[in-house]
Amino acid sequence: MSREYEKVDAELLERGFTRLVFDRGRIEALLDLLGSPQRAYPSIHVTGTNGKTSTARMIDSLLRAHGLRTGRYTSPHLQTVRERISVDGEPISEEAFVRVYREVAPLAALVDKQYDEPLTYFDMTTALAFAAFADAPVDVAVVEVGLGGETDSTNVIGAGTCVLTPIGMDHTEWLGDSIEEITRMKLGIVHSGATLVSAAQPEEAARPILEHCATVGATLAREGAEFGVLRRNLAVGGQVLTLQGLSGVYDEVFVPLHGAHQAQNAAVALATVEAFLGAGVDRELDPDLIREGFADVTVPGRMERVRTAPTVLLDAAHNPAGMAATASTLVEEFSFRRLIAVLAVLGDKDVRGMLEQLEPAVDAVVVTQNSSSRALPVEDLAPLARQVFGTDRVKVAPNLLQAIDTAVELAEQDPQAALGGVGVVITGSVVTVADARRMFRR
Repeated sequence: MSREYEKVDAELLERGFTRLVFDRGRIEALLDLLGSPQRAYPSIHVTGTNGKTSTARMIDSLLRAHGLRTGRYTSPHLQTVRERISVDGEPISEEAFVRVYREVAPLAALVDKQYDEPLTYFDMTTALAFAAFADAPVDVAVVEVGLGGETDSTNVIGAGTCVLTPIGMDHTEWLGDSIEEITRMKLGIVHSGATLVSAAQPEEAARPILEHCATVGATLAREGAEFGVLRRNLAVGGQVLTLQGLSGVYDEVFVPLHGAHQAQNAAVALATVEAFLGAGVDRELDPDLIREGFADVTVPGRMERVRTAPTVLLDAAHNPAGMAATASTLVEEFSFRRLIAVLAVLGDKDVRGMLEQLEPAVDAVVVTQNSSSRALPVEDLAPLARQVFGTDRVKVAPNLLQAIDTAVELAEQDPQAALGGVGVVITGSVVTVADARRMFRR
């Protein structure tokens, strides 16, 4: 890591990694000073509660398979902020990141002086992404919402193609305490004349989706009506799908990711790319390019294997719906005789709901604490875990490294551990997964 990049990274962190200000005025002012780089290319805008990053990565890979140069903006990152800004599937280089930052920072300082609250960390990374994509230049940007939609800093692109992944109860203190309220907030990214590609949603989301699309004149494509997963078969390293797209049926599609939720994400991604590229009833996309695009997808931190003997998986499930998908995948697609979970969560989550979803899928849980300033202290997590799992199935560790060691020891207590079939899953938060990835890399 270069000294100049370290300095830039530190300057960004001074803006407050988790500080939130729901006001687009500041980033709009900054982008105006930059010459509106977000207008230099078309964009695909992705919102929802779960599956946003996986879906964005699939869309990116499919577009690249069709010969387009892509920019992708996702959050949060696992190891380095550069992961948030990818060009042609690769994180921006340290040199390019520093160069773009040095172009943006003086103008950001001018904007800071005009407002009571300075630009946030997320405001800045968003502006850096849009500027980097214009400099590249890219043919299309795939942009993931940070939080919600209507008031999110990314909601300055006016994307012609928008995506709504499955909606659930999360971030209720900011987005609303009902599915309907959360849905309306997320639909704020769908502007006049856009196309919205929506995953299957809870019943409470249906009315606001239909009403909003009618109000702004948006075209709606829905999973289960216009597109979806027709068949799904497990395969070594992933799954083989038959997908109904907007323009036709695509079979023998290998996706190197586990879980029915990733099959759903694949169907959404396919329909999105069809809509963006203008495929329809009279024109299908090349099936071989679709297969190529999906086969190249990688999603770090989602059922990611980082060790064998015993198997250690990392999964960034961070709310009850995400944990339900993780638990289902563990049960249906892995043949563990004995599986131990390591769990560290953030304090603003529905922790009991997550524990209840995880409990049937594992033999025991080791609770601990991650490195986030928002982490739920282990002394608060442990009693909740005991209520759900029972005292005998809960172990407590003061930090993640000790928790992993304890979980491995528990897994290897199986009399046939030497023959395989035992494992550890580390989950509960993106921060937990990021912490664990650093440990396993060392």
